[in-house]
Amino acid sequence: MPRYRLDIEYDGRAYAGWQRQAGLHTVQAAIEQAILKFSGDEIALRGAGRTDSGVHATAQVAHADLTRAWADDKVRDAVNAHLQVAGETVAILAARQVPDEFDARFSATGRHYIYRILNRRAPAALERGKIWWVPKRLDHEAMADAAKVLLGRHDFTTFRSTQCQANSPLRTLDRFEVTRRGDIIEIGASARSFLHNQVRSMVGSLKRVGEGGWSAGDLRLALEAKDRAACGQVAPPDGLYLTGVDY
Repeated sequence: MPRYRLDIEYDGRAYAGWQRQAGLHTVQAAIEQAILKFSGDEIALRGAGRTDSGVHATAQVAHADLTRAWADDKVRDAVNAHLQVAGETVAILAARQVPDEFDARFSATGRHYIYRILNRRAPAALERGKIWWVPKRLDHEAMADAAKVLLGRHDFTTFRSTQCQANSPLRTLDRFEVTRRGDIIEIGASARSFLHNQVRSMVGSLKRVGEGGWSAGDLRLALEAKDRAACGQVAPPDGLYLTGVDY
């Protein structure tokens, strides 16, 4: 059975996350249905990351095993056609046949996220649901300095959901940086893998630093507490984007 890698973008507002769930509208199920209508194959799509409800992606990666070989462009265009007919806010950016050993999830060596904050008094009009509006002025330089506390390998229990199913809370955070362009603050995070809600939890705690409620030392104490109760506000899904997967 030929295996295809799919590079995918989606607006997550209409979906209960990536992962297929009975009775819920999910990105995985939408693509599987489009593939079924195109090829007649009932497949189980495997994605690189299980983004939560409302989270977006500019570069999700998944793989699918089909019963016959198709031209790469045919797979992309046919699946997109069925997604459009169904009114889905999902697009296949590229499709290409890959070796059977390729696994979208387990072959990944790095994952990259961007979290976007609109930091101004006026609310979002054009990007509502796709950015976190924070009207109080944030000190992005203090946030950038505090973000360095979380770099490296740590027990991230404080910054993971109580529903997280990972076997270990230990993760290595390779990049966690804060930049500002006008009213937009972007927080970039990179690691081999992340815990459930880890990025949104870290961002929410950084916001507390930006507001002046916490210092970098307070963020370190929260990390060292290894206690979910020590976490700051969990940022909403609106501003989170999966922007890349390394292989």
